[in-house]
Amino acid sequence: MFVDNIEIKVIAGKGGDGCTSFRREKCIPLGGPDGGNGGKGSDIIFKVDKGLKTLVDLRYNKLIKGQKGVNGKGSNKHGANAEDVTIKVPQGTTITDADTGLVLVDLVEDAQEFIVAHGGRGGRGNKAFATQSEPAPKFSEYGEPGEERILKCELKVLADVGLIGLPSVGKSSILARVSAASPKIAAYHFTTLAPNLGVVKMYDKSFVLADLPGLIENASKGAGLGKDFLRHAMRTKLLAHVIDMGAFEGRDPLNDYEIIRKEIENYSPKLAQKEEVIIANKMDLENASANLERFQKKYPHKTIIEISAALGEGLDNLITKLLEKVESIKDSSLYDEKDYESYIVYKFQNEKPYTITNDNGVWVLKGAEIERLFKMTKFTEDEAVLRFARKLRGMGVEEELEKAGAKRGDEVQILDYIFEFKE
Repeated sequence: MFVDNIEIKVIAGKGGDGCTSFRREKCIPLGGPDGGNGGKGSDIIFKVDKGLKTLVDLRYNKLIKGQKGVNGKGSNKHGANAEDVTIKVPQGTTITDADTGLVLVDLVEDAQEFIVAHGGRGGRGNKAFATQSEPAPKFSEYGEPGEERILKCELKVLADVGLIGLPSVGKSSILARVSAASPKIAAYHFTTLAPNLGVVKMYDKSFVLADLPGLIENASKGAGLGKDFLRHAMRTKLLAHVIDMGAFEGRDPLNDYEIIRKEIENYSPKLAQKEEVIIANKMDLENASANLERFQKKYPHKTIIEISAALGEGLDNLITKLLEKVESIKDSSLYDEKDYESYIVYKFQNEKPYTITNDNGVWVLKGAEIERLFKMTKFTEDEAVLRFARKLRGMGVEEELEKAGAKRGDEVQILDYIFEFKE
């Protein structure tokens, strides 16, 4: 089963909890703190496996969770890190954050890997908080929660040339003729239900040719199979429009071409700007020459390559022309810099890390850093609570609450918990 678009949820492992412990041995009544740190939680890693051709494995694994790090123990024993979780995906897979629409990574290199969700660091034991002024702290931390994301995984096949066109114009026949690929060929529409790739060789040179499933009018809006497979044309260097110049099914070749161009332009301006050639197929048929003359008159500047896939005519010239085009086109990135999460995070990293709003008289604090600190604080330990308050004060939260109009005694909410705003 060919699956090229899937949405999954990933939850990286939580860090192990730190330990609150004091050394207690005979003859050493005041041995000091010896609580160890927790281990790091599992990262969720996506890695390219060239042997995979589909995302079907992820279809049945919609939730991927990492393991928690091991808790710290007394006697300065630190918890072990949890083993990372590695998910293998095909070459050409783009990972996008479903909430923001920003690209995390475009996995195009063999064995390339990327951490899509970081495991939480281990909570520190009370030994880690010992200072000269506070040699015996009576608190430790919970492990940091792992990152949690909803991801969109999208496979866009890697090919130099994409064969596009309406159904039954001969795309699969061309691929079968010029490469060792064996696509399904039959005399009915939508025979091809998934992209087929073939390596085309000429002496010591080669390029990858993709037979993309047939498009129809309104494909960019979801009609037929077009919207599902137009994405695969995005990575190609060159678009090769295959046109039934013989009008075997009674269609007009000029109209066929204009339908495809319109769908490409509607789908993506970036795709529409790719260099293209016209493959005039079925030139062995009676009306082909007259139709070609009409086509050339309307589109005099188009590169047109005449062939008959059925008879094997013009294929050497086709390979030569496609190879020349591929070698002349420079590689370019599929995504712009502004499409990546890393760019957005860097650009706005100096903005205030939290927000304050009033919801029916309750002051609501939101922000990743505040929520992380909250989840790692052991509120059962008095010193941990005091440290939490100092941290918020250091982040300017108290000052910002007062500027917003908060008064002592007002309720302040973080996540699902409500506190009283005190001195």
